[in-house]
Amino acid sequence: MTSSANLHFVTLLGSLRSASLNAAIARSLPQLAPEGVSITALGSIADFPHYSQDVQDKEFPSAVIAMAEQIQAANGVIIVTPEYNYSVPGVLKNAIDWLSRITPQPFAGKPVAIQTASPGQIGGARAQYHLRQSLVFLDAFVLNKPEAMIRLAASKIDSQTLTLTDKPTREFLTRQIGALADLARRLQQ
Repeated sequence: MTSSANLHFVTLLGSLRSASLNAAIARSLPQLAPEGVSITALGSIADFPHYSQDVQDKEFPSAVIAMAEQIQAANGVIIVTPEYNYSVPGVLKNAIDWLSRITPQPFAGKPVAIQTASPGQIGGARAQYHLRQSLVFLDAFVLNKPEAMIRLAASKIDSQTLTLTDKPTREFLTRQIGALADLARRLQQ
């Protein structure tokens, strides 16, 4: 499906490490976006306190409100995350827990693509499946295919510039972003 409507996606990064493979992937996405799609990064989930009903009852943290507003205004979300201990990093789960308390729910009806990168052979597949479970609860429309599980990611990223240099991976991510754009346009009809 094609459309002349421009789309804007935001990236939610599930890693706090400055030299993160996943951060390198996320930083590369704006250059990989197909025509008619722009991509910008959300703020850092490091700015979210540990979720607590007591904190929420006093006031939602400004970082949570700001991120929720950016997600609501976007046409779609790309979550880029490592896999920790066969699941999603605790900081990403914490961010999702905070965002799940926002009304209206920023992920509800929102197209979402998931990307994981790992130095290992599996590419973060187990984190993706756990993340999908949380996103189902939030009523997000998770892109089913193509799935982006980047294995042996350290060999695909320039260690000096921390940029994604592997041409096949870059092309694949462009195709995934294009599929997310198609999903977003279908959902807008």
